[in-house]
Amino acid sequence: MPLLVSDYNWQQTKTAVFISVPLRGVCVRDADVFCTENYLKVNFSPFLFEVFLYAPIDDENSKAKIGNDTIVFTLYKKEAAMWETLSVSGVDKEMMQRIREKSILQAQKRAKEATEAKATARREDQKYALNVMMKIEEEERKKIEDMKEKERIKATKELEAWKECQRKAEEQKRIQRDEKFCEQGKKIEEERNKLKHKSLTKISESRNLATKGRNSENIFLEKLKEDSIPAPRSIGSIKINFTPRVFPTALRESQVAEEEEWLHKQAEARRALNTDIPELFDLKEEEKNPEWLKDKGNKLFATENYLAAINAYNLAIRLNNKIPLLYLNRAACHLKLKNLHKAIEDSSKAYRIMKLPLRLIHPTKLYKMMLRRFGK
Repeated sequence: MPLLVSDYNWQQTKTAVFISVPLRGVCVRDADVFCTENYLKVNFSPFLFEVFLYAPIDDENSKAKIGNDTIVFTLYKKEAAMWETLSVSGVDKEMMQRIREKSILQAQKRAKEATEAKATARREDQKYALNVMMKIEEEERKKIEDMKEKERIKATKELEAWKECQRKAEEQKRIQRDEKFCEQGKKIEEERNKLKHKSLTKISESRNLATKGRNSENIFLEKLKEDSIPAPRSIGSIKINFTPRVFPTALRESQVAEEEEWLHKQAEARRALNTDIPELFDLKEEEKNPEWLKDKGNKLFATENYLAAINAYNLAIRLNNKIPLLYLNRAACHLKLKNLHKAIEDSSKAYRIMKLPLRLIHPTKLYKMMLRRFGK
């Protein structure tokens, strides 16, 4: 059973109460102090000190100093007034128990509120830290985006500079090629002049020999001279018959005039090929022919290399965009690659080139109709 401490001293002012409780061997580690508005308790085994205060105090700002075998309390009053006694008089055991329970509940409530306040403060701190981290990450992301943009601009400038160098190199090559052609033309002209000069020299020599022969009256040389001059050609005409091109078109759908006009335009287009395309500079002469490119595309189509075949047809169309078979063959490649819209577009272009009425039909059927008309 604990020993109740009764030999304590207390003093007061209008705003504070000072209590001195002597406890032999007391230390901060072993002393248990509990204080509320109306209740004060110190438990230091085997000593126990408790007091039921006369009036409420500010327990949050009150202090306790432990040392020299004494605990000194400084309790601040909530209302400035002088107390008659330190503890409430006429308190029975039940009232003491109620005050103790009420004090414990108040302490628990205050501890709960303090815990919730700490948790709220912790959440606010975490939220603030999260916002700070988000801002930092956003700044880092912006820096990275700016660096990427700068690198992109730098790469674009380098690419443009490289293209300009390539263009200048191509221009230089073209100038060198033109100069080479001019030099070759000059050499050919010089060779012609030399040959012409030699021929004139031979003619003059032959004339001198003829003059000598006439002076010697050599009949054999005169006969040889007469035989060396060819007789003039006789006038005549050559008649050429062309085989008419037959279109396997039904009579009810025949458009012979339009087809003949189309053939005439095709012949003109083949005579006026577009040779200013940069991709043609490195190609051979036979590779610049649309028909050769069409055959190349057909071979690639047969080996199921549809993308390469499309490239061949594209270059052929750039050379001559008036040949419908190029569009039809490219439409076949698009059909194999399941590009139905492009197949319809190429088939429609072929029909427009022929100036035939375009009907709403399936692209496969349209492609087969064009193949039956023109062949592969």
